[in-house]
Amino acid sequence: MGISESAAAKVTIDPSFTVGPVRRRTFGAFVEHLGRCVYTGIFEPEHATADEDGFRADVLELTRELGVSTVRYPGGNFVSGYRWEDGVGPVEQRPARLDLAWHSTDPNLVGVDEFAKWSAKAGVETMMAVNLGTRGTQEALDLLEYCNIDGGTAFSDQRKANGAENGYGIRMWCLGNEMDGPWQIGHKNALEYGRLAADTARGMRMIDPDLELVACGSSGPTMPTFGEWERVVLTETYDLVDLVSAHQYFEDFGDLQEHLAAGHKMDSFIRDIVAHIDHVKSVKKSDKQVNISFDEWNVWHMSRGESKSPSGQDWPVAPVLLEDIYTVADAVVVGDLLITLLRNTDRVHSASLAQLVNVIAPIMTEPGGRAWKQTTFHPFALTSRHAAGTVLQLAVESPLVSGGKTADVTALSAVATLDADKGEAVVFAVNRSATDALSLDAAVAGLGNVRVIEAVTYANKDPYWQATADDSTSVLPVENVSVKADGGRLTAELPAVSWTMIRLALES
Repeated sequence: MGISESAAAKVTIDPSFTVGPVRRRTFGAFVEHLGRCVYTGIFEPEHATADEDGFRADVLELTRELGVSTVRYPGGNFVSGYRWEDGVGPVEQRPARLDLAWHSTDPNLVGVDEFAKWSAKAGVETMMAVNLGTRGTQEALDLLEYCNIDGGTAFSDQRKANGAENGYGIRMWCLGNEMDGPWQIGHKNALEYGRLAADTARGMRMIDPDLELVACGSSGPTMPTFGEWERVVLTETYDLVDLVSAHQYFEDFGDLQEHLAAGHKMDSFIRDIVAHIDHVKSVKKSDKQVNISFDEWNVWHMSRGESKSPSGQDWPVAPVLLEDIYTVADAVVVGDLLITLLRNTDRVHSASLAQLVNVIAPIMTEPGGRAWKQTTFHPFALTSRHAAGTVLQLAVESPLVSGGKTADVTALSAVATLDADKGEAVVFAVNRSATDALSLDAAVAGLGNVRVIEAVTYANKDPYWQATADDSTSVLPVENVSVKADGGRLTAELPAVSWTMIRLALES
């Protein structure tokens, strides 16, 4: 195990070489009616911090600090059995329903209108998903009418009667969820789904031609359907959609070095999706460019007990589900995945960390009690806060990491952003080695004279340290005193299993 050859990486940063804009939608998240994400997560009317609408103010504050831009709602697997009408109107008249996806009961205390209120308070853009599992085109059109038409029709007037005078103006819509997955209610083959998605997209565009529509890609790169699914679905929908979804999760199976290769695997997955999209574009001889919505990604230790759903006659409301407690190493992986998404900003136009609260989430809560930050909160919040302007294409020479099952993984994963208006460049870097420190030597003369504004590193001698409600602050990003900028060179020491952010002021 360890870094092969030299333990030094060389990088050239030049503003002449760009990838594309930093997209705020890269910093999206996901709220599904799953476990405690909604109930005792974002919504808990009895909580001491609850506002007049029942939303936890402590969670709202952390959501804003996290820097979330968009939030995908209401699923996920949940959406494939969801009747949106159950979640609108007088709360006391709403029916409780079985959620087959997660073997739970949904009391429908939170629905479209409540989530729109929460989104406004959190300062996020809603990304709405429609049910193409048990329902279809007409129900999607009804929901769009309810959400976006200001008034004068049955569903828009129903929304007005429910207290929302103006439409919500939701721009991004997901046409179902993971429809190639046999676990999905209403699971379909590629042609069945592609034709349904095309019909639904066509109808939705008759209401509003400027919507941004996301077709379901395959549920993951290991699915036997991956690739052929994209070809068939996009053959049916290419001229009607703007994005195709990508979903990918990563788990530590006890091999830390392999876990740290997650960003390398995501990068390969993105390249494969791009190839499948562009194949269809070529065959169709289309001038339109379809891109990627990476609307589910995270570390998810799905083989652990907390990810097992209830069973039998047990249909609880808001059970403890998917409540992973994350390590420092998991946070480094999340930081690397964000670096990977930024490096692919030319084709990845939107992304959603799954999920936001309690369920494989950066924010955790106690029912009736405290809210706190998981380890993964920190790289996400800092990247969202400081990545701006343009993503730069870096020239990187890095030693390779040996060990783990994935071969030829560079020890250094890095990206830089340049905000010319602000006069600031930011370097984000991960040392993927599980055992060895890495020296960074970056040529930055192309940026002119630079000065280090801030340099922080997130790491710990125990990469398996976890934050808890009792101790969420012992391990935080700390100043990296090794970072120096001098004579057109930027140097730094990157500890093993670490994420680093370096902010540079451009002084000429």
